[in-house]
Amino acid sequence: MTKNRVKNFLLPFSICLFIALAIYPDSNLDSELYSTDGLHLDYNISEELAMAEDLETSKSNIFTPHLGKSFEGFKEALAFKESRGNYFTVNTLGYLGKYQFGSETLKLIGIYNPNQFLYNPELQEKAFMANASRNKWVLRRDIQRFDGKWIGGVKVTESGILAAAHLAGPGSVKKFLRSYGSNNFADAYGSTVKYYMKKFSGYDTSLIKPNKKAKAIL
Repeated sequence: MTKNRVKNFLLPFSICLFIALAIYPDSNLDSELYSTDGLHLDYNISEELAMAEDLETSKSNIFTPHLGKSFEGFKEALAFKESRGNYFTVNTLGYLGKYQFGSETLKLIGIYNPNQFLYNPELQEKAFMANASRNKWVLRRDIQRFDGKWIGGVKVTESGILAAAHLAGPGSVKKFLRSYGSNNFADAYGSTVKYYMKKFSGYDTSLIKPNKKAKAIL
């Protein structure tokens, strides 16, 4: 019985020893070959860089374009102010979508179904362009007259005028400009024509063509 136990122990041990010797035939390692003396092994990085690397690995989920003062920059900056860029939001006053349109404004550009509008991002983009084109036509003379001038401490630009018209309508913008800032409309949330003129100043809005009869058509 004892011989069998010794045999059963020695056989597996011998097999393991043989395998180990086969894998590591030379167990005498030269430590000098693996020394890290003199090497700069500081792997600490700044928090900002670490966050940047995390963002780099999740580009499929997060993308932040640097649009500057381009036309796309104008649209996205205005959309962020209006709704944080959310196509499907409705505010407490019933204004709809990414650019926060009211139902009466939608009718002016040919949209009579607010629910369909809210769930159609492509139509919302068409509506933005149509409304901006219509406003640019209404304000064409004021743009020509006041562009580059200073009113109430704000430099007037075409993009500022169009952004303010989006907020308050072209009529309110005319009153602001022609009163030299004394008639400064504010919406229900406190945003004013003057504030929009300043915030959205200097963008390239040359892609918007003045059109009295502009409609949002898919």
